[in-house]
Amino acid sequence: MPENANQTSSEIDTERTDGPRDVPRALIALIEEEGLKVGDRLPPELDLVRRLGFGRSTIRETLKTWESMGVVSRNKGAGTRLIAEISQNTLRVALTIKHEAESLLRMQQVRGPLEIEAVRIATRQATPEQRKLINARAAELMAVFEAGEDWRPADHRFHNAIHEATGNPLFRQFIEQIQKAFHDIYETPFGKAHLGQETIPLHRPLADAIIAGDEDKAAELTQTIIDMVCVETQKISEEHDG
Repeated sequence: MPENANQTSSEIDTERTDGPRDVPRALIALIEEEGLKVGDRLPPELDLVRRLGFGRSTIRETLKTWESMGVVSRNKGAGTRLIAEISQNTLRVALTIKHEAESLLRMQQVRGPLEIEAVRIATRQATPEQRKLINARAAELMAVFEAGEDWRPADHRFHNAIHEATGNPLFRQFIEQIQKAFHDIYETPFGKAHLGQETIPLHRPLADAIIAGDEDKAAELTQTIIDMVCVETQKISEEHDG
């Protein structure tokens, strides 16, 4: 009787302690060891579980990711076949970009509605002093941007001024927590420290709309800024996939 014949599904799904991030490396090592080439079929999932020591669900998720990246094709009858050359280096770059894109897009999905609501409330409720501060922060941001300097700290101060004008500290707290969750993993998304740079010129009219009390215009500009970052993120991911 084969060694694994009496394994239960729970035993098969037991994860190795080194975690799912090591599954791609383990799979590549197996591919290289077996000398598999484009067009060759990978061992069945249960065989991979036995040989690599990872849970079946984790291996399956990795193979699904590879399929979406165009590394393998998966067919119930034909199994999993390599359709592109793969190495530790090429996989690391591809996975990094894919995961960063997915993480950033998810963050924007949560952050976007909060930012828009914060802008609406700030436009309605900001005091004259707060409007002056928003104007000053916008001027600072544009000056730094036009000087070709690092505009991120000024951008952060600009948005903080808007959040403070809502009178509700939870906006700033929640948005900063969302951003921190992303940047704890990716300090510079896609290796680009200034992702979203094309949106900076829109911050001046955004400030003007808030100062003028034009709530709909301010919300529209905020949505445009968020959409532009998402489009840029998706474009980078698709360009790499191509």
